[in-house]
Order: sequence, then C-alpha cells, then structure tokens
Amino acid sequence: MSLLIISPDFASHYGPLAVLGHAARDAGHRVVIATGREMRRRVVDDGMEWRELALGATSNGGISGHDPSIRRFIDATRHGALATIRRQALDRQHDLLWQPERIAGQIARLCDELEPDRVLIDHVSFGSTLGMYATGRPFATLVPGHPSQLPVDDERYGVPTTWPSRFRPDPDELEELEQLVDEVTRAFTERWNTALAAVAPGRPAVPDAFRVHGDRVLYNTIAELQPSARRELLPTDHHHVGPLVRDEELPARLGSWARTDADRRGTPQVFVALGTFLSHRNDVLALVAAALGRIGARAAIASGATPPEMLGRLPGDWIVAPRLPQVAMLRHADVIVHHGGNNSVQESLAAGVRQVVLPFSTDQFSSASDLERIGWARVLPPNDATDAELGQAVEAAMSSDRPHAVAPLDPLHLVDALFEMRRSSLPASIHAKD
Repeated sequence: MSLLIISPDFASHYGPLAVLGHAARDAGHRVVIATGREMRRRVVDDGMEWRELALGATSNGGISGHDPSIRRFIDATRHGALATIRRQALDRQHDLLWQPERIAGQIARLCDELEPDRVLIDHVSFGSTLGMYATGRPFATLVPGHPSQLPVDDERYGVPTTWPSRFRPDPDELEELEQLVDEVTRAFTERWNTALAAVAPGRPAVPDAFRVHGDRVLYNTIAELQPSARRELLPTDHHHVGPLVRDEELPARLGSWARTDADRRGTPQVFVALGTFLSHRNDVLALVAAALGRIGARAAIASGATPPEMLGRLPGDWIVAPRLPQVAMLRHADVIVHHGGNNSVQESLAAGVRQVVLPFSTDQFSSASDLERIGWARVLPPNDATDAELGQAVEAAMSSDRPHAVAPLDPLHLVDALFEMRRSSLPASIHAKD
C-alpha cells in the first residue's frame, strides 16, 4: 500500500507527520512526502520519497528569519495575549491560504499520478485541505497542535477554549476580539470557497473552512488532556495517537548533559526552549536564564534566533546553542521551561519531564490550561513574571514527583490508524459540516 503525506515546509509540522510516515515505511508501505525544498534533505535522510510542493511563501528548517510577519507577531506578543491573537487573526487572512488554486491543482495531479491508498495532511495547511477536498478523495487529517485547532461546537479557530489561571482577559476586549475572529473566518471561508469553485465547481461550498477535515482525524496528543465534555463533541472517526515524537540520540559533544544523579549532587537540570519564532523574545530567554542562575540550576538553552551573548553572564557548565536535540536532552532533564507549543508539550509528556510553561499565543494558552488543570505544569505569563517567580516555579516543579512518561502508540497501531479506515458511503463534503 502507499501513503502520500502533504506537509508544510516547516520543521515543526514535518516532525509529527514524519513519525507516522516512518511507521508506514517500516511496515513495508511506500511513503511519499510532498513538501517544500527546505524539508527535502530531511525527507531523504528519513528514507522516504520527496516530491516538491510549496504550500506557502515561506519555509522554516528550525530557526526563523526576520521577515515582516514575524516581526509583527513578536511585537504583538510584547503587548499580551489578546494583542497577539488579534495580530494572528489579521495575518490569517493572507498567510494561511496562499495561492490555493495552484496548490489544489498540483495536489490533484499528484494524486492522479501516485494513486495513493491513503493521503495524510496537516490540518493547519488549509491549502492542502482545500486541494484534497476538491478531489473528492478520502483523506486523513492530523491536528498538529491543541485539539481546539479543529473547532467544535461554539469554538472559534485561533481563540483559546480555556485560559490558565494567571491569564484573565478583559471580557469586553475578549468579546471585541471574538467579533474580529468571526469576520476573519467569514472572509477566509469566502476565499476558500471561491478557490474551490474555480478548481472543482461540482463540489459543495463549506460553511466554515477552519472546520473542514478528512474522513478520519488524528490528534497529536492524549485524550486525558481534554475535558471529557469536549471529547464527546469530536468527529465520529477520530484517534488520539499520543505523542508523535521522533527518535533522537544524544550526540557525544553533549555527553555531559547525561550526568548521573550522583554527579549532579542535587543540581537540577533544566532545558529551555521557546520554539522557532518565539526565540526572538530575547528578553524572556534572558529572564529564564536569570531565574535559573538564581536557584543554582544547570541549564541547556536552545537560543534559536537570540544570540547567546544577549542572555547575560552564564555559568561555564551551561549548554547554549541555537539548536539542541530537544527530544534526546529531555530524557536527562528534570524540568523544561517552554512556550506551550504542542511539539514541546508532547515531547515533554513522552519524556516524563516536569513542565513550566510560558504561553504567548493561540493554542499555547489552551495547552497550558489543560496541563495546569490536571497538575502537570506550572504556568506563568511571560511578560509579567519575575525571575524570582520563575525560579520559584521551577523549584516547585522539582519538589513534585516526576511524572510518568506517556507512551506513544506503537508503530503498528499508528499504521492501523492510517490504513484501517472505516469505509463510509458519505462524500467528504459531509464531514465539513460536523
């Protein structure tokens, strides 16, 4: 059997999709990944076939550049949660549906050429969803972030479903934001349907383009993180596939991070990462460094876009680099301080590491709220927390029991989730109205 995976040209999105691709490849299936040029080397190194498919105007291999949209986003994060979500909503009109007619045509031709038994797409790649929906072929959707990225009931795409305890948005400002998001959703859906009419005039229009999904939905998380009431509203054919975490070995040059408990002599090891874009917040990374220095922790900091010299004077045994093998290093960390991105959340769950979360945007607030609700993380506002508060949060995390590692689904179950589909006589258009 064959599997076609359509992936944005971003490392953070390719990673979870690749885990599913590896499982299918190892089971003897042909796996083709259609993505941009930035991910080509990774696809080839992973032993899968690469086909070129540009899904956006930009790409990202792990460290973001300084394009205007990133600068706008980073500036908005300095003004707080609602300002950030507003900025993202305004950018969403242009960033998330790039050249949809061209992309839909390329996807149709690719499907005709390969005739894959199964197609898997990233839900946030809305051009991919449009392309597959236009073909009328069945496909599976992976929700790469918090499950609320695929809204249900009265949820809005891009607005948190719940908030951590330290975040209390002003009700009037929140209502104004929701009205803006509704306007953006209408405009986005109109553009989506216009493109659909151009490439597949026989396919029915959809009421909300953010809710369109395949005949099976895979969630890159565990069911236990969601409130039970929300789980009852999910699409009929869905699976929580657990943490989709890549295999990764600790390189010899970082061997000192794997110190034994005796070698540490009670010194906590803390891994720090704010993700691809938010690593531009050098002030927050410097705050974290100051907090960890205050409590005498040993840190490994993935500094990303922040030059290490902007973090202040650091102890000689700390590890600081633009990129670090996060999955491998988490196995030897006591605590991770991160931004609440779903990859970091899932990798932390898989490693069984304590979490301190500093959420900045969109579904990061929902993920942080879920983790806080079940007692798996401490959550602080990145713009308002002091180094003393942050140090206390890390110490409080250290005083708690180390959580049990969450085991991901084994490869055979992942393959079943992809290929053992329940055959429905309903066309894919029905699923757009769930």
